[in-house]
Amino acid sequence: MKPIIPVLLAGGAGSRLWPLSRKSYPKQFSNLIGSNSLFQQAALRLSAGKELKFLPHIVLTNSDYRFIVTEQLLEIGINPGPILIEPSVRNTGPAILAASLYAYESDTESILFISPSDHKISEVEKLHECISIGAEEVQRGNLVTFGISPTRAETGYGYLETSTITQRSALKVDKFIEKPEKKIAEKMFEKSNFLWNSGMFMFRSKDIIKAFENHCVNLIEPVSDSVTNGVKDLGFYRLQSEAWSICQNISIDYAIMEKAPNVVAVPFSGTWSDLGGWDSVWEKMDRDKNGVALSSNAHAIQCINSLLRSENENQEIVGLGLENIIAVAMPDAVLVANKDNSQDIRMIVQSLKHKNISQSEVFPKHHRPWGWFEQLTIGTRFQVKRIMVKSGAALSLQSHHHRSEHWVVVEGTAKVTVEKNVQLLSEGESVYIPLGKKHRLENPGKVQMILIEVQTGIYLGEDDIIRYEDNYSRI
Repeated sequence: MKPIIPVLLAGGAGSRLWPLSRKSYPKQFSNLIGSNSLFQQAALRLSAGKELKFLPHIVLTNSDYRFIVTEQLLEIGINPGPILIEPSVRNTGPAILAASLYAYESDTESILFISPSDHKISEVEKLHECISIGAEEVQRGNLVTFGISPTRAETGYGYLETSTITQRSALKVDKFIEKPEKKIAEKMFEKSNFLWNSGMFMFRSKDIIKAFENHCVNLIEPVSDSVTNGVKDLGFYRLQSEAWSICQNISIDYAIMEKAPNVVAVPFSGTWSDLGGWDSVWEKMDRDKNGVALSSNAHAIQCINSLLRSENENQEIVGLGLENIIAVAMPDAVLVANKDNSQDIRMIVQSLKHKNISQSEVFPKHHRPWGWFEQLTIGTRFQVKRIMVKSGAALSLQSHHHRSEHWVVVEGTAKVTVEKNVQLLSEGESVYIPLGKKHRLENPGKVQMILIEVQTGIYLGEDDIIRYEDNYSRI
């Protein structure tokens, strides 16, 4: 069997899982269920198989997540393959076409398996069996989608209406159905020829490119130009932004799958969830006899069918007499909602964003290629941060127009450059960075380094940075 190129779509924001999932650090990179992030789980299940051979992943993401993608792959022992940077959000249609064109340049017979990076699939061997069936259909020139055998009359998923069996239980797809009303979902659930639409696809690159030429030709030129004129940036490949900006914002379903005559579905009967809301997370978590799911620092008294979760190890959450409630506590925001309204949580994000409330999209902790920083408190003319720098990493050589900084090392060793002066600071030692002075922070040690930064000045925004040198090409 020809090796398969897994394509992981990792650019989504996942607003229905607010406040844990936000634009600055969405759900696919969080340890939502299990010890690895959803993105890591997706990469692992498409890395090895008894009968299947996978080539290095192609990952599509945006610029803000590029270093997170690299770091999380290395954490699980996967050497990153091509990471394509989308200049802006244009949905799955342009993204999948870009990956297909990129793969086609190296191998005109390449086979791609497209997967979201934020789904939960436990039975990997069953998935691989389905991929093997899909591989046979791909060789016949078909476009393969993977349908989930429904377990209930779900209104939150799209459906596939199927008919005749082609080969080895692959089904011809007659119709794609958008998220249905309850009565329609109940009627479809009673029949055996309807599947949930999983958002996973498989095809040869040449066949999907041909399908775009036949059914969505307006995307071919801008996406092709964006791929051809992209540039390498460290270990990433940046798609050209000018051509990308004129791409239609359209899903692969609307662009191709609903129009192409050669679409078949392979049913997957294993456990699957798109974790599209807190109700889905509740279903996948361990629950007690009363249907209550708890995080390690959550407590329930006389509660029924509820989810209580705290994402701060120093913050306890307690529920008393709750029924059908979702309660999620973050250091800077708390959600309390009826479980039946889980799909409406994105409305909260839109409302907070409209009011210019930062918690709508941004966490107090900001991830960077060298580590992270966390905002502890902020006032009119001061701000306090906690900064972690990974072993061997360094911030850029920089200066600020509007603020000075005071650094106190609380863990590890810091190498600090201020203009021409270079010094090593140990735990408990500090240094002052005057306004306007060029400076740099490095961790020369073998363990992480943590310091407390106190900023003072008339403006404390992150855009008050002038970079002169940077290991991550952010100048």
